[in-house]
Amino acid sequence: MKGFFSILKRFVPPYKKYLFLNIFFNILTAFLTLFSFALIIPILEMLFKIREANYTFMHLGDGSLKDVAFNNFYYYTQELINNYGSVATLAILAIALVILTAFKTGTAFLSSYYIIPMRSGIVRDIRNYVYQKITALPIGFFTRERKGDVMARMSGDVAEIENSIMASLDMMFKNPVMIVVCLTMMIFISWQLTIFVFILLPIAGGVMGNVGKRLRRTSLEGQTQWGILMSTIEETLGGLRIIKAFTAEKKMNYRFENENQVFYRISNKVARRQSLAHPMSEFLGTTAIAIILWFGGSLILSGVSSLNAADFIYYMVIFYSIINPAKDLSKAGYAIQKGLAAMERVDKILNAVNPITEPVEPKKLPTNSSSAIGVTFENVSFSYDGCVDVLHNINLDIKPGTTVALVGQSGSGKSTLADLIPRFYDPQSGVVKVGGIDVKELSIRSLRALMGNVNQEAILFNDTIFNNIAFGVEGATLDQVRAAAQIANADEFIMATESGYDTVIGDRGCRLSGGQRQRISIARAILKNPAILILDEATSALDSESEALVQQALDRLMQNRTTLIIAHRLSTIRRADIICVIHDGAIVEAGTHEQLLQPDAVGYYRRLVEMQSLGE
Repeated sequence: MKGFFSILKRFVPPYKKYLFLNIFFNILTAFLTLFSFALIIPILEMLFKIREANYTFMHLGDGSLKDVAFNNFYYYTQELINNYGSVATLAILAIALVILTAFKTGTAFLSSYYIIPMRSGIVRDIRNYVYQKITALPIGFFTRERKGDVMARMSGDVAEIENSIMASLDMMFKNPVMIVVCLTMMIFISWQLTIFVFILLPIAGGVMGNVGKRLRRTSLEGQTQWGILMSTIEETLGGLRIIKAFTAEKKMNYRFENENQVFYRISNKVARRQSLAHPMSEFLGTTAIAIILWFGGSLILSGVSSLNAADFIYYMVIFYSIINPAKDLSKAGYAIQKGLAAMERVDKILNAVNPITEPVEPKKLPTNSSSAIGVTFENVSFSYDGCVDVLHNINLDIKPGTTVALVGQSGSGKSTLADLIPRFYDPQSGVVKVGGIDVKELSIRSLRALMGNVNQEAILFNDTIFNNIAFGVEGATLDQVRAAAQIANADEFIMATESGYDTVIGDRGCRLSGGQRQRISIARAILKNPAILILDEATSALDSESEALVQQALDRLMQNRTTLIIAHRLSTIRRADIICVIHDGAIVEAGTHEQLLQPDAVGYYRRLVEMQSLGE
């Protein structure tokens, strides 16, 4: 149970008040249970003539605490019989039993009442922590992990934590209290018999614990397989057009069915092992009762113990009241093992180390975000895996307000170079500077606030057009959003939609054409008014008419900004101040369009132009 208490230590502190109230009412419930059971003794011994004796009131000090308590209990019962008769006394005791039971059930309800906010709150906090961690982790983390598996950890695994660990919280705090209080009373009644009980309980607990450990391992396998299933579903939904186009339905069905069959087998193992909890705990509990009946009865019959028959019956009633909490505790232990397996997978996200760290004392840029800022690469090298360099010794100085274009073959490192500016990744060696300051010395938030990105794939959200354009800009007004859309050549088609700027555009903007999506992403960048603009193949996926409209919008956006353009279509970068040709992760040529076409130039750019002209 070490993992369980570790989870409590991490997540319970904000809910200490609820925990203390829960424990307080659990203790009251346990004591009220004992007192209600105690009414059995006078009914057996006095009302039904099992014991006939005269009792006198005893003061503390006249005997042991046990003797005083039992004697005075019998004394008051005897007084009731003498004054009101046996039938009336039985009615009084029955009413007392009802009252005690009412208090007991009331305190039991209150204990559950106060544990619910803690249970729900911890699950809410775990979801928040996972989501915050996902948004904080670098992009590189998600290139190594399956997106579907990450979704499975945040949904299925967190749900498993809620259904197992959190659902067992009440039992984990209530049942131990009941067991401890009952055991204390059992020691009070007969310490010899209770020592024997202490020998039996650890044996039963050891058997249950051994089965629970194996359940945790199997549950971890099941949660991992569920992540694989979620990944397949995510890939299928994302690539449904290709699956249908290549008539690969059977192949994908076969793949999913095989993975689902593996999950089916693991789920059966987990469910069967978990279903073993109740019958095993019942068998072990009944065995323990039988052994104690034999052992305690032999002590009484042989006259070795001072325990009488009525005390022994009360003892057995108390011991039996431990059995159900022990059963629930064992079932909770099984459920918690499943939850701990899920928590292990969630912790892989929560405990992931973010290599993109904030500086202790971040520096501030001397200019505001609306002014053009220069970018410098000094001897920059970068590798995704730490073995093969994607960029080699890059030196590039982008002056404020200039436009620099990166061209080259696919996979040459153009997009990677651009990703180093907003610190999506950090280089292995060298320095990237913005405004003359190392990006590692700037706060990540202030650094990225300077950036505006327009990518080949316009990343939009299932929200209104207004909210997509105003994304990341707090307090934007409709006039500001519309002005940005007008500059981006988007206002006309937006106003033609059913609800204008309040139109919901669907998942990833699926209700819009490619050119319309791109112009909304440009309007988003215009509204942000960034100092540094990064255009990554912003027009490569568009038709000629859409490209002309988008290019016109981009030209307006690029005015008075430091711009880095990544492009395959050379027609889009002819007017760039500097064109850098990247080949195998290194800048092999740099200059204007006219300079790079000169006969004395290295020739990489000239060959790219000739190949594109030939293709056209």
